[in-house]
Amino acid sequence: MEPIPLMTPYQMGPFEFSHRVVLAPMTRSRSYGNFPQPHAIRYYTQRATEGGLLISEATGVSADAQGMSAIPHTPGIWTKDQVQAWRPIVDAVHAKGATFFCQIWHVGRASDMQQEPISSTDKPIERTPQNYSMDFSTPRSLTEEEIPDVVNQFRIAARNALEAGFDGVELHAGNGYLLDQFMKDGVNDRADGYGGSLENRCRFTLEVVDAVSNQIGPYCVGVRLSPYSGCLGCRDSDPDELAVYMARELNRRDILYLNVVEPEMAWEYDGGALGVGHHRLQAMRDTFDGTLMVGGGYGREEGNCAIAEEYADLVAYGRLFLANPDLPERFRRNAPLNKYNRATFYTDDPVVGYTDYPFLGQTSKGNGVIY
Repeated sequence: MEPIPLMTPYQMGPFEFSHRVVLAPMTRSRSYGNFPQPHAIRYYTQRATEGGLLISEATGVSADAQGMSAIPHTPGIWTKDQVQAWRPIVDAVHAKGATFFCQIWHVGRASDMQQEPISSTDKPIERTPQNYSMDFSTPRSLTEEEIPDVVNQFRIAARNALEAGFDGVELHAGNGYLLDQFMKDGVNDRADGYGGSLENRCRFTLEVVDAVSNQIGPYCVGVRLSPYSGCLGCRDSDPDELAVYMARELNRRDILYLNVVEPEMAWEYDGGALGVGHHRLQAMRDTFDGTLMVGGGYGREEGNCAIAEEYADLVAYGRLFLANPDLPERFRRNAPLNKYNRATFYTDDPVVGYTDYPFLGQTSKGNGVIY
């Protein structure tokens, strides 16, 4: 029998994986008061396997990094108490034999909280159905003098993540959040050293990468990019150039991996159709020597093709993994999948839509419908 590509082992730096199916970072809105809760132990350990890789939900680097009341209750890691709250969750994942990375972020202007958000610009996000139909606060453009403070927030968050026991961090530099707001010329309208040219627009993100790498080592650092996405109104006039430039600069810095949103997934963020197969990320693959992880709209066969064709090393699954806590085993057996319930993605219930999706052989309690 031919091996299933997604089920083949892979070595990522010091980490040995028994398969290529990664839990993608997904906001779940169940971290009350910005603290990860005990119920997260069950959620993550349900999806942890011996030799698997999990990436946490986006985790704030400061109190000002949070936002979006439509998606509340996101965790943070800027205080010692938050570090302590993460430890039992991380320990439980490690006890299952899995590797665990913490995704850290700053939402920038993607906020409608009672605060003045910061960004590369003073232009607010336009309200659209794809932007959760919210009215966003008008941001304040960061001054050059303030940028080092935000860079330091990422550095401290990365240090805290390793203190909590995480194996590394993923810097969220995509999906329309703060770092993405600086990189893309559809948002960044600055005339200083952080705006204008591609090199200037990417400077902030690369300063964050350098600070975090110097703190914890580049072998513990991944970066998530979405150069082709217009999520939260964040678009670039030449995404191909942006993609290759960032891949080249991150390759120079010897970071561990890139996690890139497929161009076809970007269309869904913009309200278009979803589909995978154009392989537009090949130029990034050819430029970056480290591990390339891809995600967005992948099913079992698409993931197998990506691995078999060496288009990617790992495939991150979000909604399918959310609804199928035993997704690697289902892929191994080519078993039926539970259908996700979008209505429970961002609710604050600690069970429904969170830890009640059935495993193979279990009877559905109403949330996980087989398809």
